[in-house]
Amino acid sequence: MAKFRPLHDRVVVRRITAEEKTVGGIIIPDTAKEKPQEGEIVAAGPGARNETGTLVPLEVKAGDRVLFGKWSGTEVKIDGEDLLIMKESDILGIIAA
Repeated sequence: MAKFRPLHDRVVVRRITAEEKTVGGIIIPDTAKEKPQEGEIVAAGPGARNETGTLVPLEVKAGDRVLFGKWSGTEVKIDGEDLLIMKESDILGIIAA
């Protein structure tokens, strides 16, 4: 990824592609697929400031697998790769390894 660093409480997420087949072996065409709501954090900002001006660090870090809302984030293309930029509050949770 290019030298891109998100600001404040924003993170860059790479969607994790869903399976193209069902359990029964049926291949799902691209037009019928929903965009995955699971991704991997590529980069994270330093955190947000609270009312007193103290920096509150993010709970997520690069490499974390996360779930996010269906309509969360802004789609961007960086170095030819489709990524999402979203606020940490748009992330629903971290998937434990």
